[in-house]
Amino acid sequence: MKPILGSLTQFFLVFILAVLFPVAALAADIYTLDPSHSYVLWHINHFGFSNPSGKWMVAEGTLMLDEKNPQASKINVTIHTAEIVTGNKELDEHLKGALFFDVTKYPLATFVSNKVNVTEKNQAKVTGILTVHGISKPVTLDVVLNKIGINPITNKQTVGFTASTHLNRSDFGITTLLPGLGDEVKINIEAEAYKATQTL
Repeated sequence: MKPILGSLTQFFLVFILAVLFPVAALAADIYTLDPSHSYVLWHINHFGFSNPSGKWMVAEGTLMLDEKNPQASKINVTIHTAEIVTGNKELDEHLKGALFFDVTKYPLATFVSNKVNVTEKNQAKVTGILTVHGISKPVTLDVVLNKIGINPITNKQTVGFTASTHLNRSDFGITTLLPGLGDEVKINIEAEAYKATQTL
């Protein structure tokens, strides 16, 4: 039953993307983000003493990649905020609470792209809407395309990216301990995705 459900899910995903983005879909491949090799890493200043980090693995995501016309590419990513990892369990629980990410009330963070601006070979600025803590704001990622090819482990067509950006947490309503605990958050992203379908 599971393989059948998986096939149906994939079919409907491709169908929906083709309906929503008919022009781009004609030349695009659909990739699924690999949750084992896709993550968001952040750093924040801790009262001037250090710059500790936290990490989320990407829960799920879809990339529509148009190699001939990269500007038509799109990405949609979801993160489960309760799965934050800092290496300190007590700190993890503190960050999950109402003073910070309030994961019970806001269990998901999402990023949905709406523009890709190619700046040079294998580099682009990807703009989209980031939703965190119940607030949605435009964010631009500086993205580097690392590689497109067959993954020797999975034998699947795979694409890999590195991305970075920075934002102010206060823009998303997370203001606890400002200004001592930094407002600016530096974000680094590593992502791999494998082809889910043939070219549409």
